[in-house]
Amino acid sequence: MNGMPKENTDSNFDVIIIGGGLAGASLACTLSGINKETSPPFKIAVVEAHVQTTDSHPSYDDRTVAISYGSRNIFDSMGLWSSLASHAESIDTIHISDRGHFGVTRLTKEQEGVEALGYVLENKRLGQHLYQAIDNSPFITLFCPAELVSLQQDKNQVSIDMMIDGKKQQLKGQLLVAADGNNSQVKRLLNIGSSQKTYQQTALITNVTPGKKHHHVAYERFTDSGPLAFLPMQGNRCSVVWTLSPERAESLKVLDETAFLAQLQERFGFRLGQFKRVGSRQIYPLSLQSATQMVQGRVVIIGNAAHSVHPVAGQGFNLALRDISLLSEMVADAYRARADIGQSAMLQRYALLREDDVKRVYRFTDTLVKMFSNAIAPLAHFRSLSLLMVDLVPDIKHQLANQSMGLSGRLTRLARGLRL
Repeated sequence: MNGMPKENTDSNFDVIIIGGGLAGASLACTLSGINKETSPPFKIAVVEAHVQTTDSHPSYDDRTVAISYGSRNIFDSMGLWSSLASHAESIDTIHISDRGHFGVTRLTKEQEGVEALGYVLENKRLGQHLYQAIDNSPFITLFCPAELVSLQQDKNQVSIDMMIDGKKQQLKGQLLVAADGNNSQVKRLLNIGSSQKTYQQTALITNVTPGKKHHHVAYERFTDSGPLAFLPMQGNRCSVVWTLSPERAESLKVLDETAFLAQLQERFGFRLGQFKRVGSRQIYPLSLQSATQMVQGRVVIIGNAAHSVHPVAGQGFNLALRDISLLSEMVADAYRARADIGQSAMLQRYALLREDDVKRVYRFTDTLVKMFSNAIAPLAHFRSLSLLMVDLVPDIKHQLANQSMGLSGRLTRLARGLRL
């Protein structure tokens, strides 16, 4: 990512996207596909506060992102998967277990008849490809680094004032999309609140090199302190998401490599052999957050700005991509029909259609955290029986796999592998 905005003197756009992280950049690339079959050009502005380099942007750090099979279809429909595929490690099996108890569930690509249950990509790699696509598109203009100062809207348009290169500049459009994360400036300017549930847990994120080959298996291991996930990466590494108390996470972060690997080995076991190396370690507080509104006037809120979930099942970015997929489809249909892409009826319908999926992911992740972060003996026995039942009953296992692959509920054109 070179982070250099295109030279632009125009202030009028069809869509203004606030936030150029994974969600905002993906939306911009998706919407640019409208131009394949339409005229006049559909113009997109992306306003991003952080300098767009993989070393400085918080969305493009050393973390990885789990891409579900449904999300892979979305990227394929966007025309990006062909360039991303060589950097993605497939998840062929998901192994779910409860530390110290007998129940185990395995989901496999063969059982579901797909080429992979999902994929693992490094954030940096994904960010590089998204911004290359933005740079190559004549229909996307990047304003960066730019600070959103104010927002106004009426029945015909939405406009923003931003500071860029020390000067105030105004942009206008028919639709504004807030993709500016948990601490959304758009939500603050519109006085949109959030309901929040703090888990009193922290995710310690790193990667390790195991002694054995991972064979494209993703492990979700539940422990009395919280879930521990190992995701297969290229180079026979594993991305680790370890849920802990804040105090425990801080103490583990500063251990030397040998001591840290010993602690991790004790928690995970030896399915992957003796751990050899560990990468840099970062910690992030965990919570469930939901905006009180997904739509206000000509403004739509997507991604982490709208809903932030526990990383227990790798659902967060996939949920954002399903926001993007539906919104893009509805905007494309309206634009081709020469209708107002910021009309209230369409945006309210978008919010209504997204409601079931969002609630389903909230329930799914929240139930897993509650059920599997508890050392009470009767509940532990129930967990074991539940995992065993899922493994033995094909219909239940298929439902769990569909949820993991992002194939539950209504599928958009992009999720079905079709173009906008």
